[in-house]
Amino acid sequence: MKRRAFLQKAAVGLAAGTVAAPAIAQAQPAIQWRLASSFPKSLDTIFGAADIVSKRVAEITENKFQIRTFAAGEIVPGLQVLDAVQNGTVECGHTAPYYYVGKDPAFAFGTAVPFGLNARQQNAWKYYGGGMDALALLFKDYNVIHIPCGNTGAQMGGWYRKEIKTVADLKGMKMRIGGLAGQVLAKLGVVAQQLAGGDIYPALERGTIDAAEWVGPYDDEKLGFNKVAKFYYYPGWWEGGPELSLLINEKKWAELPKHYQAALEASCAEANVHMVARYDAKNPEALKRLVGGGTQLRLFPRPVMEACEKAAFELYDELSEKSAHWKRIYPAWRKFRDEQYQWFRVAEYGFDNFAYSPRSKAAAAPAKK
Repeated sequence: MKRRAFLQKAAVGLAAGTVAAPAIAQAQPAIQWRLASSFPKSLDTIFGAADIVSKRVAEITENKFQIRTFAAGEIVPGLQVLDAVQNGTVECGHTAPYYYVGKDPAFAFGTAVPFGLNARQQNAWKYYGGGMDALALLFKDYNVIHIPCGNTGAQMGGWYRKEIKTVADLKGMKMRIGGLAGQVLAKLGVVAQQLAGGDIYPALERGTIDAAEWVGPYDDEKLGFNKVAKFYYYPGWWEGGPELSLLINEKKWAELPKHYQAALEASCAEANVHMVARYDAKNPEALKRLVGGGTQLRLFPRPVMEACEKAAFELYDELSEKSAHWKRIYPAWRKFRDEQYQWFRVAEYGFDNFAYSPRSKAAAAPAKK
């Protein structure tokens, strides 16, 4: 009897198992996506953010949700990622939203606005200052969801064949520059061109352009700009804290199970932290190598910076007349920026101003081993 009872219970358990297994499988469906990046694989930090997302999503979902990353040009050109996601050519893409200011200038808020926010302030605005909701309405026009996914930190001001001593030196200069900065510089006579990362060096080498900006020492050294331009300027006033985004086709996002959506959001947040940390770790040594190899490091003259700032805020007033999204987002963004500046002048600037200033030899000396 005992044996018969045991067999009956086992049979019930097996039957239950045959019911439970499909239910578990249904909860963990196998999904494969393609991700188009705006960046070449050689730039391991900025392209690498997409790899972080792909790897972590797979780990979190026990390899049920897999995202295959493709470099710029492998599926679509680097500056056409938004279109590819919108049209469903790929399910998602990793890009800088300000590449698409030609569609709507408000896309700049998704990455960087000249004389705007640094990396921490950009995250503060996105996550706690209403930025995500403000931008969601813009991206919805393109059937796209966006998630912050990387930040380079403050960038350099680019590579130039000649010194920039006055505002007049900008007139007629052909420069590769992204986002709204090209429109700002156009007011001062610059002929701005937007090129994907992999296309900049050949243009600079051939003389198609006279100057180019990208990110900072670590990437710029890899791209070899120091071989074709001698003067390296700072700061990149147009990119105090440029953020990258993962763009996701709205329909494909809606099809994802909720825990897959959560895995994707968490993985993007991790990439957001790691990118800026890696750049901060890699840039110092790269800058030393560049300067040691003959690069001439230059600070933009203050009159040039002031002229650019004046032109920038003139442009912002003009854009409010051209873009409904810009007009909607800009006032609250500007208020947030001004309040952040007031706060950062207290603790952050107070610390930085003392810590980075020339001090006594004892304070500046390396620690004893």
